[in-house]
Amino acid sequence: MIITKPPMGWNSWNTFGENINEKVVMETADQLVESGLKDCGYEYVIIDDCWSLRERNEKGEIVPDPEKFPHGMKYVSDYVHSKGLKFGMYSCAGTLTCARYPGSYDHEFVDAECFARWGVDYLKYDYCFHPSSTRGHYLYKRMGLALANCGRDIVFAACSWGAENTKTWIKETGAHTWRSTGDINDSWESIKHLAQDQMQVTEYNGSGCFNDMDMLVVGMNGRGNVAVTGCTADEYRTHFAFWAMMGSPLIIGCDLRKADENAMAILKNRMLIEIDQDEAYRQPFFINAEREFNKNRTPGGTLYESYPLDECILARFLSNGDIALGAFNFRDGAVRLNAQLDSIGLGECTGKTLELTSAWTGKTSRVTNGTLIVELGAHCCEVFRAKVVDK
Repeated sequence: MIITKPPMGWNSWNTFGENINEKVVMETADQLVESGLKDCGYEYVIIDDCWSLRERNEKGEIVPDPEKFPHGMKYVSDYVHSKGLKFGMYSCAGTLTCARYPGSYDHEFVDAECFARWGVDYLKYDYCFHPSSTRGHYLYKRMGLALANCGRDIVFAACSWGAENTKTWIKETGAHTWRSTGDINDSWESIKHLAQDQMQVTEYNGSGCFNDMDMLVVGMNGRGNVAVTGCTADEYRTHFAFWAMMGSPLIIGCDLRKADENAMAILKNRMLIEIDQDEAYRQPFFINAEREFNKNRTPGGTLYESYPLDECILARFLSNGDIALGAFNFRDGAVRLNAQLDSIGLGECTGKTLELTSAWTGKTSRVTNGTLIVELGAHCCEVFRAKVVDK
């Protein structure tokens, strides 16, 4: 199976955690359709951890919890499919999942066949409780092979959090997405931390194996399983825009039945979704931030400190010749950012400049004197779709 765009959808973990059940899943499927999110591209409805009993049955199969899913997983899957959506589930490469339910270690082919029988279209595959003697690349290859031979097309979403230098081996496993980060929570500090970590992995983005920055917290507003402080509307906009500029999967984590107008406006932003889903899926690059390594190293010579990234302008070449430009301010005060067009290949000698359209306001403007200048408030961003035009 090959996928050409980062997956979009909804996952239960951020809001519901262990309090997941078939009613929530089916009502969320209804809401994806009724709210218009399905028409925007959100298609996967994914059940995360805590869906099963604590022990396998006599056949060695994982058993859905009959209190949470009294009609079984095939019933839920059929309902999701009846809405024109796709169905996703969760397992783990270890002996246990992160919440201590049965993992898929040594049961990869059994579980893959079970998921196929239930009509699963997407598998999030976590990395807790794996034997320390077995390397991650081996465990993910095992499940990659099991899914490839289960008789059904299933998106393989590897979730090893970037551990063991995941970026260097994950494409070997058959995974369609790979988590480059630890878990997100509903706070500005978490969003900022995950965004800053991306300077270490931008060159490992790639079509067919997409860099996953973890799920969205837009619209959680301090409620739910990973709630901490919640975020302002500006912070949620910055969160969504950075994920889109990086080409991350866009997996909603809020309770869609309670999502407010601000959250829906962010999640439905057509220009940002088009940037995220651009078919060329070219690597984003920083045009005003120096990639300065901290000189501290592990004994093996590996750099381990994060890159500094308090403000930046990102660029990404799109499939039709346009350029996505994202200016981001992670500081607690206002900033004025600038970058020369020469840094994206438009030197003065070309006779060209950029016509900018704002993703938030739709207003257009032109870059003058070969320099992009953007003023941003604290924790704010601006994203433009830019056309190359004559001066």
